[in-house]
Amino acid sequence: MHVAIPLYPRFTALDVAGPYTVLSMVPGCTVTLVAAERGPVSDDFGTFMLAATASYEEVPAPDVIMVPGGTGTLDALSDEALVNWIRQAHERTRWTTSVCTGSLLLGAAGLLEGLPATSHWALLDLLKQYGAEPVGTRVVHTGKIVTAAGVSAGIDMALTLVGKAVDEETAQSVQLAIEYDPEPPFTAGSLGTAPEGIPDRALHLLTQTP
Repeated sequence: MHVAIPLYPRFTALDVAGPYTVLSMVPGCTVTLVAAERGPVSDDFGTFMLAATASYEEVPAPDVIMVPGGTGTLDALSDEALVNWIRQAHERTRWTTSVCTGSLLLGAAGLLEGLPATSHWALLDLLKQYGAEPVGTRVVHTGKIVTAAGVSAGIDMALTLVGKAVDEETAQSVQLAIEYDPEPPFTAGSLGTAPEGIPDRALHLLTQTP
């Protein structure tokens, strides 16, 4: 199974690294970071880079695409090379997936019309402009499209994907291998549980990234 993860300026690092780690551990699975051209691409803090080892043209038909989000997503919506690659690759994928605001790029490619999908809570309603039905859950699976909510939900999505694409035992083995058994010290991980005032502070943090 060949997974392609497209990089674009100001992607969120964990959107990529979480699913990359999960999927790379699956026997027989190869993960390739792609971009418009080979080379380093900077994350949304401007201090962390990942290198694309292939261009879009070099990976036209992966089995899986996993589109990350980030503060650069809104600019990336007008990146015709990226959106066209997503649209064309989707025609031959076994699974088309996204993390966080990466679902907006699936929408821009015309893949979410009439479908439920999720994204980061701060921009969830933007999915409506692409004809999608916004759903505030961590992972949404419809047909061969799987979308994840914000950032950390990418790990949940990747494990869900492994369970469906391979088998549950493999997914469970990967989960244990990465010791994914979260016990956060606070209950502020969703809008439904965050204390009063925390959503505004979280939005402020999001807008402070370069």
